[in-house]
Amino acid sequence: MMARARTPTLALLALLLATLLAGCGREDSSDDQASSRPQVGVKADEDDAAADLGFPVFATKNTIRVAGADAVADAAAVVRAVHPDGAAASRPQAVTLVDAGDWRAALIAASLNRAPLSAPTLFARGSTLPPATTGAIRALNLRGSKAAGGAQVIRIGTSARPGALKTTDVRGKDPFALARSVDAFTAAARGRPGDRVILVSAENPAYAAPAAAYAAKSGDPILFTNKDVVPPDTIAAIKAHKKPTIYVLGPSSIISPKATKQLKGLGKVVRTGGQDPISNSIEFARFSDGAFGWGITDPGHGMVFLAQGADPTVAAAVAPLSASGAYGPALLLSSPTTLDKAMAAFLADIQPGFAKDPVRGVYNRAWVIGDTKVISPELQSSIDRSLEITPIVAKKGAK
Repeated sequence: MMARARTPTLALLALLLATLLAGCGREDSSDDQASSRPQVGVKADEDDAAADLGFPVFATKNTIRVAGADAVADAAAVVRAVHPDGAAASRPQAVTLVDAGDWRAALIAASLNRAPLSAPTLFARGSTLPPATTGAIRALNLRGSKAAGGAQVIRIGTSARPGALKTTDVRGKDPFALARSVDAFTAAARGRPGDRVILVSAENPAYAAPAAAYAAKSGDPILFTNKDVVPPDTIAAIKAHKKPTIYVLGPSSIISPKATKQLKGLGKVVRTGGQDPISNSIEFARFSDGAFGWGITDPGHGMVFLAQGADPTVAAAVAPLSASGAYGPALLLSSPTTLDKAMAAFLADIQPGFAKDPVRGVYNRAWVIGDTKVISPELQSSIDRSLEITPIVAKKGAK
C-alpha cells in the first residue's frame, strides 16, 4: 500500500493562519469570510467565530489557503510556513532575493530551493525591501550558506540590500544570460552540472509557471527560449551540462519545432505539457520519464493550486511548498469560481478511495494560493470535495 500522505499539522496551520499577512486584513465588505484576517482565541459567544478562526476560507479539511494579495506577501508567508521556528536544524541558511517585477528571474531562482543551497525566494521591490520581506528575513535568523560562500542572501538580478547581511550576486544582462549565470552558480555549489534541464517559454508565463514547483523540488535548472529561436546563452548553458536531457515544457505553438530543431546534438529532447495553460499544468503533473517528473497518476499527493491570471511571480513565491511537506505540482485554474473540466477530470482520476476503513487509506492535500478574488470560497470548496477520500462502491455482480 502506498505510504499515507502527510497531513499539515495543527501547529503549522495555526502559524500560517496567524501570519497570513498583508493584503488579507479586515476591510469593509458584506462577505466577512472573504475580508477577515484569522484570529486566535475567538470566544464561543461570537456569532462569526468560525469565520474569525479562518474557516472555511483559510482552511478546509483538505486545503489550506495562502491568501496574500501579491507574490511578496505569499513568499513571506510560505517561507514561515515551511520554516516555522528559529531552530538551527529547521531554518534555511540563506534566502534568494529577486525583484518582484521580474517573473523570469523569479522562476530561475526556484531551483535554489534544493540542497545544498536550500534558499527559498523572497522579493524586493526595485532597490527596496517590503516590510513583509524584512520581517521574514528577521524571523529566519540566517546563518549563511557554506555552499554560497557564507552568503546569507543570494541576490538575483536585484540591487536591494537587506541591512548588514552578507550577500552574493548573480547577474545577467537579460533573462537568458541570467538563467545561464544561475545555472552555473548552482552547478558550482553542487560540484557538478546536472544531467537535466527544463526549457520554458520566455514569452508566455502561464506555460512556464509550473516549472517553478518542479525546479524547487528537483534542483533542475530552468532555462528560457523564444518561440522560434533558442538564444545563444541558453545554448551555452545546455552545452555546459554535456548532453543533458532537455525537457521542453509547453506545446509547439509556444515553443516551436524551429526552436527544438536548434537543440539537435545538444542532448536528448523530450517535450511535455498540454495545448492550453490548464492542460499544460495537468500533463506536467502526470508526466514522468525515469527519475524526472511528478508522475501523479494515483491518489496520495500534495498539490498547489494557482490562478492562471495571477502574477507569474506567485508560482516562484510558493515553490517551497512543492519542495517540502506534502510535495506536489503547481496546477493552474482559469476561473475564480468554477473548476475547469480538465482539472475536475484529473482530480477524479486521482481521488482517494477506501473499501473498509478510511484510516487505512491515502490522502490528497492542497495549498490554495491567492485571495478570494482569484480563487473564490466556492471554488476552494469544489477542490476540497475533489480531494476527499470516498468509499469505493463495488460494481454489481463483482466479487
